[in-house]
Amino acid sequence: MSDVTRAAEILAEHRESIDRLDSILVYTLGERFKHTKAVGKLKAEHALPPSDPAREATQIKRLEDLAQQANLDPEFAKNFLNFIIQEVIQHHKKIKE
Repeated sequence: MSDVTRAAEILAEHRESIDRLDSILVYTLGERFKHTKAVGKLKAEHALPPSDPAREATQIKRLEDLAQQANLDPEFAKNFLNFIIQEVIQHHKKIKE
């Protein structure tokens, strides 16, 4: 087997893993947003604000710590969670309206 053939096989294996992980990420985000939608409804029903800065700060710190443990750039993890939080807040505001 040539080096190029073996490299192509390894590449295909990595891509299959990436595809599986992408699926896991999408389904996990779907599950997460199902719960944040329920939180948004609960907040709207009880006139609670759509944002909880203390919780958000705690979650960002927690995710940064997890990222370091997982050898993932903590800044990337923080930016990713901030993006998700902003989406959730927008959803909560829409639910409240």
